[in-house]
Amino acid sequence: MKKLLFAAAVVASVLTACGRKEAAGNADTPLTVIMETDLGNDVDDALALDLLYKYQDAGKIRILAVNLNKNGQAPAEYADILNTWYGYPDIPIGIIRDGADCETDAVNYAKAVVDLKDSLGNPLFARSHPDYDNYPEAVTLYRKLLAGEPDSSVVIASVGFSTNLIRLLETPADEFSPLTGKELVGKKVKLLVTMAGCFNDPSLHEYNVVKDIPAAKVIFGEWPTPVVTSPFEVGIQIQYPATSIENDFGWAPAHPVVEAYKAYLPMPYDRPTWDPTAVLYAVEGGDWFTVSEPGRIVVTDEGSTLFEADEAGTRRYLSVTDDQAKAILDHFVEVITSEPSVK
Repeated sequence: MKKLLFAAAVVASVLTACGRKEAAGNADTPLTVIMETDLGNDVDDALALDLLYKYQDAGKIRILAVNLNKNGQAPAEYADILNTWYGYPDIPIGIIRDGADCETDAVNYAKAVVDLKDSLGNPLFARSHPDYDNYPEAVTLYRKLLAGEPDSSVVIASVGFSTNLIRLLETPADEFSPLTGKELVGKKVKLLVTMAGCFNDPSLHEYNVVKDIPAAKVIFGEWPTPVVTSPFEVGIQIQYPATSIENDFGWAPAHPVVEAYKAYLPMPYDRPTWDPTAVLYAVEGGDWFTVSEPGRIVVTDEGSTLFEADEAGTRRYLSVTDDQAKAILDHFVEVITSEPSVK
């Protein structure tokens, strides 16, 4: 019965949770979303993808692509596992080559899940498109997909480095579009939502920024659409509980996000929800958060992010009160622990 009722439950949850939330999309006009992620660096990327698949289950969004800004085969293979397990094997995946050097920054939970075997020695999780060396570059995939979408219709949720995004802006006209990358983005993208920066402590140089400071400078300074960022201090206030990972997934004998969470750090641990907060804003809008006034965001040479209020500005950042943080955490646990519609 839980399987049969899941989609309706998620629709009700994402539209009416706490009785005061506005949604950016609905079942009649689903929002088109491209996910840009350093999948494999921090397990909150996997939690964020779980949210996106659940939103698609509910008819709230259409995931146009998952683009990776972490090098290597494991992120692509893990993304393929996730797409397959959640029932969306044909969502295209774009990869990056010669991206930021981050392989030794943390335990690569993507590789840990990719390497899992069942009792017979077979891969624990199914794949759908295993020719990973021939996956398209994310920048090429961006151009191909954006060119086919209506104007001002695509939301990009970027929860990793800005490398793919700056490369996209720098692209020339090609077989997909006569527009430059910057022109194509300005025409087709409605909003860029990032997880990046820190605004309550300029001395804190947030990871997604410092791994590619030149790219972050350009994205915050020159990206041609509105940008909203969920900074470090938001995710750190909303910690996904280890007790949920340990107790709330009995319906899944093997769950690729749960296995990733267990592989990332020794259990039990609570993990900040940096990336899920960006996805939440991208899909459901600002009623969960306190949204800053408009302005400009400047990235310093050291990686600080500085906000300057400006009525004509197109950049905003998020913050949360204690009550908002609690409501968001309850929402995350409710959605993430629910069964996907295909299970």
